[in-house]
Amino acid sequence: MPGRRLTAADRHRIAEGLAQDLDYAEIARGLGRPASTVSREVARNGGPGRYRADLAQLATTHRARRRPRPPAARELGEHAGPDPGATAAFVTDLTAALVETGMPRTAAGVLACLFTSETGSHTAVELARRLRVSAATTSHAVALLHQHGLIRRGRDSHSRRHRYFLDETAGVRSAVAGVRANQRLATTVLRGAGVFGADTAVGTRLATAGQFLEQLGNDILRAVEKRARLVSAAGTKRPRTPRTTTRR
Repeated sequence: MPGRRLTAADRHRIAEGLAQDLDYAEIARGLGRPASTVSREVARNGGPGRYRADLAQLATTHRARRRPRPPAARELGEHAGPDPGATAAFVTDLTAALVETGMPRTAAGVLACLFTSETGSHTAVELARRLRVSAATTSHAVALLHQHGLIRRGRDSHSRRHRYFLDETAGVRSAVAGVRANQRLATTVLRGAGVFGADTAVGTRLATAGQFLEQLGNDILRAVEKRARLVSAAGTKRPRTPRTTTRR
């Protein structure tokens, strides 16, 4: 029926239709829905090129569980904060973007949750609840992020549980890790150019691609190093306390 909500199966069929380059009207006919329902669903969850059925379902679950209170129920002067629906959609988009860098989906979800947490931290139980995954799956994801230095572990002040904190340099570390993977790819491509020979079409193609990847990675690493030096210098500059002289 057109009035019912989209199900997980519906969202998978939408994703399949997009992968087959079907337009919204064709996808909607297969679902027995208006084309506007499909277009709103796709637009709300990253657009045609980034729509993922499982992430769209997760975002819908978050929106259902975190509906804002009516304005009349809020206390006078209470800060409403960001719209829960917009927040959930952003977490979904951020997770998808991290997955596209090669990060495992659950680890990407953990990092997205920490990035968008007011305190920059969550317990394992909170993460499992938000991501709707098992404790074991969460444990594996946080172990991976901790291994790469993207999060740090501490004790929760209100319980004996571990609390996971977003590392202040997580963005930089993530960028550097991506660049290093890119540099490894560049090295492999350049080695292939030597295997096929610089005077062959394959060798020329590989050499051009490898040189571009290598230069791109070097430029990004230099920018990261420059940024790190600036931050370090700013941290060492402390305001000078004026000295007072006592007259005799």
